[in-house]
Amino acid sequence: MMNHISSPQSASVVSIRELHDGTWVCWLDAPSIAAQAQPGQFVMISCGEGAILRRPLAVHQVNTESGHFALLFKLVGKGTRWLAELETGQAVNLLGPLGNSFKIAPGAKNILLIAGGLGIAPIRFLAQRGLEAGKSVILLQGAPNAGCLYPSALLPVNLKCHNATEDGSEGPRCMVTGILHKYIGWADQLFACGPENMYHPIALQNKRLFRVKPFSISLEVRMGCGFGACYGCSIKTRHGMRKVCQDGPVFDYNDITWGKSG
Repeated sequence: MMNHISSPQSASVVSIRELHDGTWVCWLDAPSIAAQAQPGQFVMISCGEGAILRRPLAVHQVNTESGHFALLFKLVGKGTRWLAELETGQAVNLLGPLGNSFKIAPGAKNILLIAGGLGIAPIRFLAQRGLEAGKSVILLQGAPNAGCLYPSALLPVNLKCHNATEDGSEGPRCMVTGILHKYIGWADQLFACGPENMYHPIALQNKRLFRVKPFSISLEVRMGCGFGACYGCSIKTRHGMRKVCQDGPVFDYNDITWGKSG
């Protein structure tokens, strides 16, 4: 999918707060992005005058009526620290929405979402759209501990969510893939976002089913430009080299040449 390269635009901060453990949510006033963005897409945001490269952040939520959209990010370095110190009314410069998006098949009734850690960022938006389309949606969420889980109060109404934590402080003591077997047979489609090593156990369980389910993932990689000019996020696929920012970030799991993609 070719990106439509939009011009840089300014968006003002509506609100910003820390959810938990260095994870922040920022709402921005940007009507054109709120109207156009689809689950899985991202924006490239400039993080202050000293930052050379923009940071890619998934569109986390949208409110088309107000013209606002949200970003979810974890404070990990200079750029995200600058974002966390933004104040209401402050302007930020960004490009977007960019990339392709998750696609729910018209005939799919049961949608299973798997989020590992900050992978909830685009998955929360997909859950919202799935429910709006009349689908039955289940979210499986994994985190190191209960304090790192996305707050249930901020999930869409009617979304069924099941959690797993590595320390057992909420839900079973395991990775999120440890509870997958209870729900994978129910699903018509699988969607996931998280660390790469989370995807392989999902694919293995999927392969063992009588009917293998379509499995889409969102890749989290470093990006230089966000629209395919620098080739910095190229990966190997069954269809040749592809750029995550332009041809992704959403891919069919089986299309990626794992182990040879960097």
